[in-house]
Amino acid sequence: MLTLGGVGIAGYLTYVHYAGLRPVCGISHGCETVQTSSYAYLAGVPVALLGLLTYLLILITVRRQSDNALVTGYVLSLIGFGFSLYLTYREVFTIHAICSWCVSSAIVFALLAVVQTIRVLGAGGLARPAAAQTA
Repeated sequence: MLTLGGVGIAGYLTYVHYAGLRPVCGISHGCETVQTSSYAYLAGVPVALLGLLTYLLILITVRRQSDNALVTGYVLSLIGFGFSLYLTYREVFTIHAICSWCVSSAIVFALLAVVQTIRVLGAGGLARPAAAQTA
């Protein structure tokens, strides 16, 4: 459910970007300022699109039952969380505007990082090579 929430948030922001619309912002009134700042792009790609792709990839990994999928989802959630922290820092200290959609996405990434960490730890360690299992 968290991942679907993230897809909804990032999907909305991606749609707003490409449709040339102003985001509905609610109480913070800084969404347009944040969305049009230079920090809204990474290598020319909208950060909202990168977030959407990351959420979709995490969703795929959650639906797969393999150690590779588990680790990939874990790493993606940590990257998303770390990047969200960086962007939130930029919102507060550089842009001086808060985007409620962006903060919501940062919260989702933080919760995903916690859930994915629990999943990895709950896996009892990842599958070991056959030789190590018989020793």
